[in-house]
This record gives sequence, C-alpha cells and structure tokens, in this order.
Amino acid sequence: MLGMPSTKLLAGLTSLALTAGVTVIVAVPAPHAQAATQKRVLFDNTKAETAGNADWIISTSQPDPLQQNANPTSETSWTGAISAWGVALQKTGNYALNTLPSSGRITYGDASNAQDLSKYDEFVLPEPNIAFTATEKTAIMTFVKNGGGLFMVSDHDQSDRNNDGIDSVGVLNDLMTNNSVDSTNPFGFSIDVLNISNENPNVIGAKAAGDPIIAGPFGAVKSTIIRNGTTATLSPSSNAAVRGELFRAGYSASGTTGAAFVTSTFGSGRVAFWGDSSPIDDGTGQSGNTLYDGWNDPAGTDAALALNATDWLAGTGSTSTSTSSSSSTSSSSSAPSGAERIVNGSFENNASYWSLGSGAAISTTHASAGTKSLTLGGTVSTTQSATQQVTIPAGVTSAPLTFKTYVTSNASTTTVYDRLNVQVNGTTLTSLSNTSPRGAFFSTTVDLSAYAGQTVTLKFQGVNDASNPTQFWVDEVSLKA
Repeated sequence: MLGMPSTKLLAGLTSLALTAGVTVIVAVPAPHAQAATQKRVLFDNTKAETAGNADWIISTSQPDPLQQNANPTSETSWTGAISAWGVALQKTGNYALNTLPSSGRITYGDASNAQDLSKYDEFVLPEPNIAFTATEKTAIMTFVKNGGGLFMVSDHDQSDRNNDGIDSVGVLNDLMTNNSVDSTNPFGFSIDVLNISNENPNVIGAKAAGDPIIAGPFGAVKSTIIRNGTTATLSPSSNAAVRGELFRAGYSASGTTGAAFVTSTFGSGRVAFWGDSSPIDDGTGQSGNTLYDGWNDPAGTDAALALNATDWLAGTGSTSTSTSSSSSTSSSSSAPSGAERIVNGSFENNASYWSLGSGAAISTTHASAGTKSLTLGGTVSTTQSATQQVTIPAGVTSAPLTFKTYVTSNASTTTVYDRLNVQVNGTTLTSLSNTSPRGAFFSTTVDLSAYAGQTVTLKFQGVNDASNPTQFWVDEVSLKA
C-alpha cells in the first residue's frame, strides 16, 4: 500500500537534487495554515549590515537562504545573528525570504534587477550603516508609496560601525527627510539622536492595544528591550497614521516622545521603526562577532514583536493597524498597473519562488538572458513541471504572460509527440512541441487578463512520450499587469 517514502528514497532524492542543482524542500508542520500566496520579504545587506560586531543577516547564503538549509528547524540552521527571525518566518510556510547581497542594487521598477523591490512585499533595513544614494532613496520611498512594507531598525547615536561618518540614525533620518518623493516628514516621525543604555519599554500605546502589532498572530507583545538604542518622536500633524506601539517606562501612552517601536503608513504602503538592533540579535552568527541574545531576552517579548510587525508590513490585514477595519491590502495587489508579477522569471536565483516537480531542473546549458534557465523534458515517458502562484490585480484589461523557449528533439518536426504545456489552474492555455522551432530561443505571449482579481497557479509542464525525447528550456518568464 502507499505510505511515507523510505529513508533511502528521501536520501536518494536529496542526492539527486544536489547533483542537479535543485533544492528539495521537505514540508514540516507550521504554526499557521500556509497562505495561498507567500509573502515576499527582502532583507538588505548592501549597507554594511555586518560591519564591526554586527551580523544582521538571516543567512550567509545570499540571496536565497534555502541554499544553506532548505528545511531549517532552529536559528543555527542558517548562519547570521538574525537567523532566528528568518527561520521563524520560514517555518510557517507563508513567506519567501531573500537577502539583497552586498553587491546587490536597490531599485524599483528595474526589470534587469532580480531583486528589484517591485518583486517583494516587504523590505527590511536592519541597521544600515551606509547612506542611501538619491536613486536608492527614490526607489525605497516609491516602493512604500505604491504598497510595499518597510521595516527600519536603528541603533543608538554614535554607532558608526564602519567608520564612514554616518550611523544608522543618520542614514534613516536622511532617507525620510532628503528624498525626491516626499521630504516633509512623510512617515510622521523622526529618530532621536540618543544612546539609551539599558531599559525595557513596556508602555503600550493608547491606540495600539489589540492591534496586529501588539496582539498579532505570533503572540501578545508586552515589552521590548533597549541595550544601547534610541527612540522616535512622533508628529501626528505630519502623518495622522503614525502610532507609538511601545513607549519607554514613565512616558505617556498617548504622547509623542519616547517611542521605542513605531508604525505608520505612507501612500498605499506600511512602515515600522525599531530603535535598537539588540532585540533582533539572536546571539548566533558568524565567528569573530560579539553578539547578544536579545531575541530571547526575558525582559522583552521581542520575537513576537518582530514577527507580528513583519506579518503586518508584508500585507496581512488592513493598512491601518486598527483592528476595527476589515479591509485587506497587500502589496502584490496594490502594486502599480503594469508591474511585474513573476518573481525570478530569469531563474538566476535558481528555483527561488518556483516549485519544481520531479525531473525539472535549473540549467546553465542554454539561457536567453543571464546564465540560467528552467529545463523540462529530455527523458522518455515523463511529465515534469514548474509552478508559481501569481496574483493578477482586479480590473486589469491586459495581462500578457511572455516567455522564451529553446527546443531540442529527436522526434519528428511535423508530427506532435512531446509537448510543453502552459497552464493556469490546470487549464492548458497554449502548447509548444517537438515541431516548434529548434536551436534558438523564441518568444511566446499568452493573455491572462481573464484571471483578473485572482491568485492563480501558473505551470510549465513538459510531457514526453515513450520514444525520441524532446527537451525544453524556458527563460525570461514575465507577467506585466
């Protein structure tokens, strides 16, 4: 009878996957039901986030932490001082995580950038120590304005870890006050130039009790820690949505000063600020760093705070942190018309954001752009597939799916035997075959506007009969809607 796969079979599949360059992901129980569409979160590592004793990365494998360990079970499964944060998100099954490596580019709307912000729901800045360029500031602010979530983590005044003349307080204040999108206190708060040595802020904001930050899906938040950090000063007259979630002891729950954790909105997007990096530090990381386990410090409920905020910023729940609203806004649905809906359509990040069936692989044999592509087929009597869930906004009248294909075959050039099917929710919309042009990439376009307002499963399926196999390479998959 059918049962669980044997240990030998799993080991064999793992060995085969490693040989082929494909990651095998084994499902594990998650604390929440898996979302229909995973939230895409990008952690920055372009601004000296590992300078000095900092090690603010979720994994040394970048951009894809799953390349270090595809089935993380604890903070030590990935290497980095904020790996506990990443692993906790990964274990839910609801998030797709990437890191923007030190060589990466912060852009918005640049199709040539595999980590362009338009391809993510949330951007995390864990204590940036290098000032953003004017172009980068425009990209970040536009990302938020158009529906993205921005998580900013600062440290204390005079915490210039790379000795370039500016610390995270200066970097983040400059982002908010000196950009081409809106420099008039757009988020409604400024970061204080302070160094608070050791406190445990536990005053819950007057408007915060019961909201998704304080009482979210990862648990109730009662306090946070400051171990050399700072706070923010609120300006509701600049942005009425700004909210102090947690204040320092002795400060007013309805005041504007001493806010250790702040949320706000800007345009269609969401913003959170944390005045210290100690709470996100899990005490593990790369050797040579002096780290502190603030993540598990009993004086704070910081794991719940970080995870609840991440969940809200990524688009869960209403744009307002108030629980009285039932409207839902996700950045994937609120992104501007014509935005790219496919993530990693060039396969340069290997199988990230794609689910590969048995036999499907990422190949370097043929590529239309970059060095990699998806390959299906090449073996007789097989059906191989790759899928990605995609959200098509409501109201769009044009949703062209385009992709390029390279075909090699031993079969006839006139009679169809083997196929590459392009399917949405199991329905085949178009097929290529062994009779398609061979030896060079060619482009195909399919209109998906009939699926407007839906989250659908896009599938590329290679089917070979019992003889003379055909192999298909797929690259530059794009859906603009």
